[in-house]
Order: sequence, then C-alpha cells, then structure tokens
Amino acid sequence: MLTISLQLAASDAAWGVLGAFVGGLLIAGALVWAVRLGIRVRRREPSPPRPSDQPTRPTSGPVMESREVREPNEVPRAQDESERLTPHEVQASGTRRSGQQKRPRWNSGSSGSFGSGGSGAT
Repeated sequence: MLTISLQLAASDAAWGVLGAFVGGLLIAGALVWAVRLGIRVRRREPSPPRPSDQPTRPTSGPVMESREVREPNEVPRAQDESERLTPHEVQASGTRRSGQQKRPRWNSGSSGSFGSGGSGAT
C-alpha cells in the first residue's frame, strides 16, 4: 500500500512538472507570436519623415514675435436690468489693443521690484 501511494505521489509530481513545462512553452510561444506580429505591423506603417520633409523657415526670414500693450476689454452693460446680453454682444477676447503703445519704463528714483533691497524712494 505504501509503494502504491508513493508511486501515485511521484506520478502527480511528474504531471505537475510536465504541466508547468507545457504552460511555460505556451507563454513563450505567445510572446514570440506577439513580437512577430508587432514587427509585421511596424513594417506596414509609413516610415518616419526625412529631413527634407521637415518644415523650413520662410524665405523672408524667421518670424519674429510681436509685442503690444493690452488693456482690459470691458463687458458692455445691458440697457435695462431685466435685459440679458446675448453672445454676439460680448466680444470674444478679454483684452484689446491699447491706444498707448509706449511701454512703461523704470524710473531711476524708484525702488526696484518688491524685496529687491532698493532705496525705497518713490
């Protein structure tokens, strides 16, 4: 009876080892299949752009940034308190171009930015 149970235990262990080996082979095969599928899909994709396909500067030279002074664009008031403003009566932007385009400059007698350690004269 003891030898039969030992043989059954050994055969169960052998089946477990064989099952793990077959499972490992299946997983390895699935990974190889996935890599080959990825390679095939990648070959069908268009190639990356060549340097000649990249955007170039305009012939007039680089585009420069423009600076302008902006001021708040006030929301118009309704004429009557019960009247509502419709979307076409409100401008799209919250700011507009200022009529005075001169940039504010630093005055020599004033202090610098907050906490700069300047003289504090205003």
